[in-house]
Amino acid sequence: MRYLIKFSYDGTNFSGYQKQPKERTVEGEFEKALYNINNHTETRIYSSGRTDRGVHALGQTAHFDLEVDITLYKLKCALNSLLPDDIHVISTEIVDKNFHARYNAVEKTYIYKINVGEYSPIFRNYIYQYNKPLDIKRMNDALNSFLGEHDFKAFVSEEAVKSNYVRKITKSSITASDNIIEISFTGNGFMKYQVRNMVGVLIKIGSGKLPVGIIEEIFNDYEKRKFITTAKSEGLYLSEVKY
Repeated sequence: MRYLIKFSYDGTNFSGYQKQPKERTVEGEFEKALYNINNHTETRIYSSGRTDRGVHALGQTAHFDLEVDITLYKLKCALNSLLPDDIHVISTEIVDKNFHARYNAVEKTYIYKINVGEYSPIFRNYIYQYNKPLDIKRMNDALNSFLGEHDFKAFVSEEAVKSNYVRKITKSSITASDNIIEISFTGNGFMKYQVRNMVGVLIKIGSGKLPVGIIEEIFNDYEKRKFITTAKSEGLYLSEVKY
């Protein structure tokens, strides 16, 4: 039987999502738990995508196959009893045997949180501590440049070699409350460091270090990627995956 789960995690103490030898990862913790649930059988888990070291998830998804007969409620309870406290399974469901958590995803939403007020040692692992004012109007004016279909190669890590860097951003927003700025992007897919690089440019625009029109210039001239600074990982959350 194939199962789809929705789960959240605090990425602070993980070396990213993807399983790595001798490293603590989200994928590794899940496969250890599934080994126990699935009659001590090695069981692969396939997520909607990978997150980097320090990145969090509010609504990550993944699928796996089990040979044991177990109710959805008992599966959720079993996973949460075996997983560490910084991972929590929110829901479980049965899906078609051809379903794939990554390839069937049609939309993802990421949010990024920035503190422009006093430094907070309490939230340092969950909100980027920029701790200086940012011009929200300038950032909002620039934000529209990301909407629509673009070749995002300039905004992607050079380590991430792809045959196609074209992605579509369907929604974006910037809100501010109590010195916390929240930037949201919804699109049909995101690549390594893409969101953090997009946010990094917006921060520079908001601080007055780059002009509002720089995003269009980067899209049109790959060499201008030199103006991009990657925002820190702790402010980033995978918020939602839709199928």
